Amino acid sequence: MTKTVKEERLRWVFPIANNEMKLVDVAKICPHSQRSLERWLAAYQSGGEEALEPKSTRPKTNSNETPLWLKQKVIDLRKETSKCALKIHWDLGKKGFGIDARTVGKILKTEGLTRKYHSRKVNYEYVRAELEPGEIVEVDVKYVPDDIEGKPYFQYTSTDVAGRWRYLKAYDEQTSFNSVQFVSEVQKRAPFRIKAIKTDNHSTFTNKYTGYAKSADPYLPRPHSLDVWCEQNEITHYLIDRGKPQQQGTIERGHRSDQETFYDRNTFKSFEHLQYRMRLWNMYYNDLEHCGLNGRTPNEFVRHYQLIKPPYVCA
Repeated sequence: MTKTVKEERLRWVFPIANNEMKLVDVAKICPHSQRSLERWLAAYQSGGEEALEPKSTRPKTNSNETPLWLKQKVIDLRKETSKCALKIHWDLGKKGFGIDARTVGKILKTEGLTRKYHSRKVNYEYVRAELEPGEIVEVDVKYVPDDIEGKPYFQYTSTDVAGRWRYLKAYDEQTSFNSVQFVSEVQKRAPFRIKAIKTDNHSTFTNKYTGYAKSADPYLPRPHSLDVWCEQNEITHYLIDRGKPQQQGTIERGHRSDQETFYDRNTFKSFEHLQYRMRLWNMYYNDLEHCGLNGRTPNEFVRHYQLIKPPYVCA
């Protein structure tokens, strides 16, 4: 098998040049055209094997290329005045020489007349903060992909950032009341004390972008029911930045597993069937090994710490 273009061309030209075969006969079995064979044969007979080296078909000249005298004007003006490309473009335009500012910049860069910035490369060493179970629990809502009996449903999700321990529950509505009820249930079922929760800016979690305008006093806005519940239970409520779901990356990754492993492989006959299958999936997930936990399951990771609440029991 040939390795280069020159060897491939020589393979077909050599028998013809040595009068071992006729060009017409070679053209019948050659994958290349007869015109190509004729051109290669003429090049081989005039220049030998080196003439079969492929040459660039790029044109030697460009009709739109900037004239050399205009390039020289740009270079001279740069050396005399040290002006930037845009100012040189303006100066030449006033003198009747039309040249684009980007073209001026390319000429200066090619000639090595641009300023060289010395930037010091800093190598950062990222240290991952070790969290304890319950230090930050992400809470979010995922829409159940398909309607069940013609009605949409919602999956409330809580995920512990440290150990990936999750609790899921399906609701028929996405409301502030259900948010408080869900977080309250997570607090009871979690085998650790919840110190902080992190949510997005949906109106079911905060009224920062929806409820403030409805308050009688803008400086004393009406508190959200979830914020009231968090204050009563001494839990910090964090909000992510708007349009930055990656700040809830742990729970978003879990939602991808829900979609690929749970929803894409199951169909639900009723809301009760959805709740039953979701409980089984929740238990399976908490006993599933995770790469981020070095092969441990969320339940094993939680047991590694001193538990202050009873272990999770699926209802």
